[in-house]
Amino acid sequence: MVRTLWILMLPILPGGLAQGHRARAENWPQWRGPHGTGVSSERGIPLIWNAQRNLLWKAELPQWGNSTPAVWEFLTFLTSHTEDGRLLVQTRRVDTGQLLWERQLGKESAPRQAPPRTTQKFHRLHNYATPSPVTNGSIVVVHFGNGLLAAFTIDGKELWRRNLQDDYGRYTIWWGHGNSPILYNDLVISVCMQDSLSDVRDKPVDSYVVAHDLQTGKVRWFVRRPTDAIAEECDAYTTPLIVPRGDHDELLIMGGNQLDAYDPSTGKQLWWLPGLKGGRTVTGPTVGHNMIFTTIGKRGALLGIDYPTTPGKQPRSRIRWQTRLGTPDTCSPVLWKEWLFVVSDQGVARCYDARRGRNEWTKRLKGQYKASPIAVDGHIFFLNTEGLCTVVTAGPAFAKVAENKVDDTTLASPAFSNGRLFIRGHRYLWCIGRK
Repeated sequence: MVRTLWILMLPILPGGLAQGHRARAENWPQWRGPHGTGVSSERGIPLIWNAQRNLLWKAELPQWGNSTPAVWEFLTFLTSHTEDGRLLVQTRRVDTGQLLWERQLGKESAPRQAPPRTTQKFHRLHNYATPSPVTNGSIVVVHFGNGLLAAFTIDGKELWRRNLQDDYGRYTIWWGHGNSPILYNDLVISVCMQDSLSDVRDKPVDSYVVAHDLQTGKVRWFVRRPTDAIAEECDAYTTPLIVPRGDHDELLIMGGNQLDAYDPSTGKQLWWLPGLKGGRTVTGPTVGHNMIFTTIGKRGALLGIDYPTTPGKQPRSRIRWQTRLGTPDTCSPVLWKEWLFVVSDQGVARCYDARRGRNEWTKRLKGQYKASPIAVDGHIFFLNTEGLCTVVTAGPAFAKVAENKVDDTTLASPAFSNGRLFIRGHRYLWCIGRK
């Protein structure tokens, strides 16, 4: 059922939120935040919360999904794939959690079984609503694991939709498509990294990068992304990262045993670093100090790579340091100033000197982890799968600040915006902030 409450939107928001807070707030428009790195410049985020303290609201969600909320000023956008198969996008007010509008984009059941190495089947921990929405404040774009890509105005008017499986063939990724789209100027950029079947077919299946016009959905450019990976090594669930490089920007992609960069305006490949052999890749890269930090797939080595300055194939000597100490399979690394933080799926957190790769501290946290850590205001937030968030000081000495719990299953990475922390669970969207 379509519900439209958008007429209640901005004019009735509290004056303090609409005026005074906007000047210091930062949006969280996409997966991993304003720069795609898991870092926010927000200040004053509560470090302690529970049912009686700093819980502003919780909104019941149609179960379920692992997409991270996109937040722009007074609105938050989220996708769900319900138990009865509906694919939904919802928009809520950030101050109250009130639903403003909801749209259904189809109805499908995520396959849990499929013929091996021919079509995707979904892992028990995710479904069609794993890719996160992205917005520029005027348009919100959503992507689902069935290939559906669609754009809406922020008041819920659909602008366009298309399906990447219809355009470029059925997905062959083993455990279900999960890459989130990003925006670059007037483009929506999506990646698909999947089993090439090159060892069992005469004609391999393409992995690719594609850019669509944000206003119309028209294809602006399309490039194939061949690598030396085979079988499940081809699969990647990572999201591209836009990296400013002097007078130009680069589109950074990790997956298929390869790290490479493209011109985001044209799709031209700029450089590539092959031979990062491991397995399917879930963790995405981050950047800082003129370096790239990424993990080889399937719990391979964590790498500190000097950012390439020349085009073409890159030598292994670009890798400044590497370590195999309890690296994550799922959770992306996050950088705060001089220190790089990671957490393994089993809950072992580590801090490294980012430039040298020296392990500063190691600490076992409670529970299992799928959400990526977030860095805000000198603190690192580690959210486990049972709603427990451990807050530590972002520095070279381990100092636990707090442990906070919400009653939910939490696999999605949190979002920070407008002085608030948003935690997406399977049952609720939780909003934490100072009243």
